[in-house]
Amino acid sequence: MKQHFDLAGHPYVALCDLLKLTGLAESGGRAKQMIAEGLVQRNQQPETRKTAKIIVGDCIGVDNTEIYVINTQV
Repeated sequence: MKQHFDLAGHPYVALCDLLKLTGLAESGGRAKQMIAEGLVQRNQQPETRKTAKIIVGDCIGVDNTEIYVINTQV
């Protein structure tokens, strides 16, 4: 499944917050656990930094879901 996440004028979002905001993790703690377990990819590479700054153009993958980060308020 593909979906978009709009930064809405912000320069970045922390990876753990992105997982929680998109519903891929039910809580921040679960998001951090998923990242630590190596279940999250950033631009097809494993990402293990819980608060990695996710910016416009990044693609975050978890299982069969891809989140494309956009910004409609530049």
